[in-house]
Order: sequence, then C-alpha cells, then structure tokens
Amino acid sequence: MFESSPDLSVNTVAEIVRLALAPVFLLSGIGAFLNVLASRLSRIVDRSRQIEPLLLGSRGSEHDRWVNDLKVLDRRMSLVSWATGLAVTSAVLTCLVVVLLFAANLIRTHLGTEIAWLFIASMLSIGCAFAVFLIETTIAGRAVRVRSELLQHTVDEGD
Repeated sequence: MFESSPDLSVNTVAEIVRLALAPVFLLSGIGAFLNVLASRLSRIVDRSRQIEPLLLGSRGSEHDRWVNDLKVLDRRMSLVSWATGLAVTSAVLTCLVVVLLFAANLIRTHLGTEIAWLFIASMLSIGCAFAVFLIETTIAGRAVRVRSELLQHTVDEGD
C-alpha cells in the first residue's frame, strides 16, 4: 500500500500545486459567498433590533404587522445560518481535498476515489448553500412591500 519514503522533485511538487489550484480558487469563491452571507445576517439583525422597540410600543394592527416582520426576519436569520453552515462545510471539505492531494503524493498511495468523493460532497454542500440562499433572498424580496396608502399618498400644493 505505502511505498518507501517520498523523494519529491520540484516538478512533482509543482504538479501537485497545479492540481490543487482549482480547489484553492473554489475556496476563494466560497470565502466571498460567506462574506455576502455575513453581511446579510448583519443587516437582518440590525433590522430586527430596529423593530423590537417599535413592536413594544405598538398596539392593534400595527403590532401585528411588527410581529409578522419579526417572524420573517427570524426565518431569514435561520436560513442564512443554514447557508453559512453549508458553505463552511464545503470549504472544509475542499481543504481536505487539497490536503489529500498532497498527502497521496507524499505517502505514495492511491486516494483518488476518496478525493473525488470529498470534492463531490463539497459541491453538493455549496450547491445546497446556494439553494438555501435563493430561498432566503426570495423571502426577503416578498417581505419588502410598500403599503398601498403610501403609494396613493398625495401632497396638497396649496401651502
């Protein structure tokens, strides 16, 4: 299974690095996606903190509207957290792919199948993260609504 101690040439290491570049670029993209998710989560939290005092000081239909808004924000926070967890899982799996690419050459063993499965799992994880993100953005888009009384508001020009 394992051959004698590795005697890696510069060319061999360069080839391994070349193979590892695609997953490393993938990590960069996942990092950018995580940045978007963190930004969205921050904005959701900020909005929920703005609504909390308004909710406490409201009554009737206004109170119900603030409660509904908080429920939507809570759902969105949950979805962004799930997407973040899936994206981080994908990043960890991608890191394992890179590590195994090097380890397989260092210990001179065949880990191609394991590397392929890890990469597939990473792609499934990031795909699920994108799907959850799509759900979150759809909910956010539906939640943004302009009340009809504001759309029909007019100002008297007589003053």
